[in-house]
Amino acid sequence: MADKEATVYIIDVGKSMGQKDQGRESTNLEWSMQYVWDKITTTVATGRKTAGVGVLGLRTDETDNMMGEEEGYEHISIFQPIQQTMMSDLKYLRDTIKPSKTRKGDALSALIVATQMIVLHCKRLKYIRKIVLVTDGLGQMDDDDAAPITGKIKEECIELLILGVDFDDAEFGFKEENKDPVKKANEKVLQEICEECDGTFATMALAIKERVGVPEVKKTRPVNSYKGLLTLGNPEKYDTAMCIDIERYPKVMVASAPTASSHVQGSGSAIPGPSAQSSATIQDGKESHQNGLVAVRNARTYVVDDPDAPGGKRDVEIEETEKGFAYGGTVVPVSTSDMDVINLETIATMDIIGFVDGGLYEPYMSMSKSNLIIARKADDKAAMALSSLIHAMFERETYAVARFVPKDKKAPVLLLLAPCIDTDNGLEYLVDVELPFAEDVRHYVFPPLDRVVTVGRKKLIQHRNLPSEGLLQAMSDYVDAMDISTFGEDDEGNPTEYARMEEAFSPKLHRINQALKFRAVNETDEVPPPWESIIRYSNPPTKLLEQAQAAIDDVIRTSDIKKVPPKQKGRKRGRVIDKPLSGLDVDELLGREKRAKISDENAIPEFKQLLATIEEMDEVKKAMDQMGAIVRQFIERSVGDSGYNRALEMMRVMKEEMTDFEFPDLYNEFVRDLKRKILKGELGQGRDEMWYKIRTTRLGLIDSKTSDVSDVTPEEAFEFSKQKL
Repeated sequence: MADKEATVYIIDVGKSMGQKDQGRESTNLEWSMQYVWDKITTTVATGRKTAGVGVLGLRTDETDNMMGEEEGYEHISIFQPIQQTMMSDLKYLRDTIKPSKTRKGDALSALIVATQMIVLHCKRLKYIRKIVLVTDGLGQMDDDDAAPITGKIKEECIELLILGVDFDDAEFGFKEENKDPVKKANEKVLQEICEECDGTFATMALAIKERVGVPEVKKTRPVNSYKGLLTLGNPEKYDTAMCIDIERYPKVMVASAPTASSHVQGSGSAIPGPSAQSSATIQDGKESHQNGLVAVRNARTYVVDDPDAPGGKRDVEIEETEKGFAYGGTVVPVSTSDMDVINLETIATMDIIGFVDGGLYEPYMSMSKSNLIIARKADDKAAMALSSLIHAMFERETYAVARFVPKDKKAPVLLLLAPCIDTDNGLEYLVDVELPFAEDVRHYVFPPLDRVVTVGRKKLIQHRNLPSEGLLQAMSDYVDAMDISTFGEDDEGNPTEYARMEEAFSPKLHRINQALKFRAVNETDEVPPPWESIIRYSNPPTKLLEQAQAAIDDVIRTSDIKKVPPKQKGRKRGRVIDKPLSGLDVDELLGREKRAKISDENAIPEFKQLLATIEEMDEVKKAMDQMGAIVRQFIERSVGDSGYNRALEMMRVMKEEMTDFEFPDLYNEFVRDLKRKILKGELGQGRDEMWYKIRTTRLGLIDSKTSDVSDVTPEEAFEFSKQKL
């Protein structure tokens, strides 16, 4: 279970925050809110009810806080109390956080209000407490109460973070020239408060650089997937059997991107304001709306053929169904009572069934995420026993193979247990991965790469398909030139590894999260391009490519690579007929006549040859008519479905050629006529299966998505393929 959190963001919305300083195109408030929105939307994305967020406005036009109109607390307003933040809250805050018309408001008083908000919300319970103050330091402050404020913050164990707009930072390398004396004095007071509270004081530019545009790695609290015994031998029969109380936790897991859900336009929408309800909830049998959308819910029905029922189908309840398993071409029903007999009766356990040499294990055999196994907490006997096993396996360079059942009546799996000793942190544990059973392994035989075996079983080490010594050396030099193990630089400029694991982020996961965060607070603007940190390693660095250019040129020269002419696409009407690279017209040299008729024995090549020699649309139509007649002939004369595949291949070529020639209407006319003839039985009775094959192989109409000159929309093409006459 994650820790409870309570964070209060104090946002300075004074009149001065509406200015554009330091040559920025956005106001100081908009620029600062990049950081705040990123932090808040990250919290919203977790969906945790225990992650409370409060927002407090400083230097607001109105006054709305628990201190009322007391002196020193004017122009401080609570925009949102500490609570779970929803999408509707984000929209409310986005519309509320605007530059005010006043310069009055004390930042230290705002710290007192924020502290009081946390005290009232958290009481004496265990919370991670945090206050983030964002200000430009231009408001008047009474620093007489600085000492009591720092004392209360430290007493409540609150983490304080103060981010200033254009505050001086020597380490970051920024200093504001001609600084306002009020801002300079306030900046000094805030820094002293931070140092007294062991907090963090920084300029906003540094926070935006280090936080915005850099994905945040999610920290999760591990939850054990198994608590039980690790055994070697049968403890029920032998006293010498080994039994160790262990716990199993995830070590490395795949981070999956958030999934999308289907919604439709609803009849109403939620009233803007804080704490509106999610659109996925249901109250009193009615779905609540948000953003005018309603969640789509799926309903499944089961039907069987019944000639006596209306429409020939009858609905059945799921309780009336039974599971069936395919056995060849037959379905074998298995009742629920029979399933209890089939299921293997197992109990949760982890039994070591043998040991293997660590050098014989191939990494490609791992089938799952990795987990770590430690001794049961606060059990010294188990810790000593597991440590002995780990050290014995480590010294012998041995892995263990274990039969693992995570829960009672679950199917067993095989695990490989590897010892791991972390001397730096003083940790000892076993790492496990799932192993394949014999049925999971697929054996594929590939020809060797260093020799050619002839039909007569003769082995050749020199062949045109084998690389020469010069090519092998050139490729080796190219691989060395592209080495990134020392291409990077550390903070001191020394060579280090490039694309370290800690800096390589999943583009899919974090790009989706980036888009979601942006759209959550901005419904109109275009989603910005991916962060540079996400796509940094999508392509090799330019400097490295320049260094390796000589090596790749040597590979090209040694291997005698020649560029293949690109395949011509989108041939136009009245095009120039392609000529061979040699410039010779083979048909003219051989004195052959231009083909005018297509034979059914060699239809596809002759069809392509005919299209290559004609230029007028009438001639293309005649060629299509000939091919259409041959296709219908194969369907009509087919014994069963023996001629269907040849007809489908001809249709595929016809569709491709008419797409390239930009004559989709000719093909669409042919397909419409073919469908009518098939479904009306004009090509023989029982030919409906041919139309089913045409649908499944996507040989229906050419739509506008496939060809720009087609008048058929994708929706019309889809409806045409599924509808009957």
